[in-house]
Amino acid sequence: MPRPIQTDDQFTPEEARLLAPYFTNTDRPVFALVNLPETVKGALFARYSRSAKSLRRLFLDEFRADIPSDGEAAAAVGTARADTLYARVFSDYGDDSVAQLGSVHIACEGVSNLLTKVLEWGRLMAYLEQSTRYVPYTAKPHGRWKYHVPEEIAGTPLASSYIDTLDRAFEVYARWIPVMEDHFRAKYPKSADDSDAVYRSVIRAKALDTLRGLLPAATTSNVGLFGTGQAYEALLLRMFAHPLEEVRAHGTLILEELRKVIPAFMARVDHPDRGGRWVQYLRDTREAVHQSVARVTHGITAEAHSEVTLTEFDPDGETKVVASVLYAASGLSDAQCLRIAETLSTGERVSLLNAYVGDRSNRRHKPGRAFERTKYRFDVLADYGAFRDLQRHRLLTLEWQPLSPDHGFIEPAAIEEAGALNDWREVMRRSAALHAELTAAGFSDIAPYAVVMAYRVRFYMDMNAREAMHVIELRTAPQGHPSYRRVCQAMHTAISDVAGHHALARTMQFADHSEVELERLQSERALEKKRAGR
Repeated sequence: MPRPIQTDDQFTPEEARLLAPYFTNTDRPVFALVNLPETVKGALFARYSRSAKSLRRLFLDEFRADIPSDGEAAAAVGTARADTLYARVFSDYGDDSVAQLGSVHIACEGVSNLLTKVLEWGRLMAYLEQSTRYVPYTAKPHGRWKYHVPEEIAGTPLASSYIDTLDRAFEVYARWIPVMEDHFRAKYPKSADDSDAVYRSVIRAKALDTLRGLLPAATTSNVGLFGTGQAYEALLLRMFAHPLEEVRAHGTLILEELRKVIPAFMARVDHPDRGGRWVQYLRDTREAVHQSVARVTHGITAEAHSEVTLTEFDPDGETKVVASVLYAASGLSDAQCLRIAETLSTGERVSLLNAYVGDRSNRRHKPGRAFERTKYRFDVLADYGAFRDLQRHRLLTLEWQPLSPDHGFIEPAAIEEAGALNDWREVMRRSAALHAELTAAGFSDIAPYAVVMAYRVRFYMDMNAREAMHVIELRTAPQGHPSYRRVCQAMHTAISDVAGHHALARTMQFADHSEVELERLQSERALEKKRAGR
């Protein structure tokens, strides 16, 4: 029987009383937000990613004083009638669209990085995850480093090896943070134009960015989710079919909280003839695929692979985008528009694309759906830290392979410069050894918990040109992490030079190919100016 999952938070009786009207519980790591204005929920989640505090603690410290006292008596007017109506519609008509009409904010605290990827899989939800860039993982609640110990090995001899290895990774990470900060202060002296606050923030972010590769995938994080009943239903079915106990257990916790807020929307999830059959289908197909793939790939080793490879594109994609521009602004058929686009000169196509894109004054100004006419598929082999950031993009197709040490690890230059190389490589070796030990003992599903984030993972990103513009321009911004900046810079170059879509690549004018030393400096300066202006 799995052990109950406890929260790291401890609240006094008075704090619990203040929290009770706004959270579905005060003593568990998964809870929903209720009786709060949408702006307050959004603001709480916005603070979540850059704070080491739990959501309920943030609420008490920064938000509770601003909530009108009469909000505590918020009544659920018409709830019983609404629940009856929704239940009847679901039962009689199976109208899934009705399940899109109710939404909930849910917080999941102290979940592993493997579980965060499961939570963030769906396209129709909003997510906010605690950042490894702004929050150092140096706290030890209840005397333990912040990582998950899988229930599958609890009480076995493997647990000791697992804990020793991960403890060592966290010890090395924590010990090198101040040393790395000193290294970067010596390398990048403070400018007279920057305040102490800006400089401290930039140096801290640079140190944490450099060292995050030491953190294992078992590292725990806080995640905020906002979604409709339909989106939560899909998420829960995936979670209940998942091979990891942590994922299934948190699925149960989420369902319990959702039933306190939108019970009618959750009626089908664990019904044997509905959700039960779906969960079994997901389990059966996963197992069948694994067995079939193992047969046809047995004995084949992975080829050498560059960090980013454009594996699929349409050579005529640029012409087709031009045809789509013509289609939306004319009364001609699709076939006619394509024939016209094929006869245009390069200059005429560029002129049409420029008119369609317009004068973009910032990266948030994006062209319309004509850019969805062509797509690109990239095979990426990047460190797990970079993957975590890129995986959260939802308007594309992305899948990844199990995390393992098989593809090697990255080694930032600053690691050797600061004298941390021996410790870095020791953590890498121990991580790989623990992964091998878990796999050999038959625990291949939980072995990825042991792998630190510097190790590479293979994944693909399949996206149309419109989404490519968004991803590339956002993730090459100077304040971005060097790992994912490099990946997206390579994507932009491939669209132009490999696919030959020079005009489309030029419309991605905010793709930044510069080399940046202190990634957060310009951003922190801009933030300080905004604060001063307020």
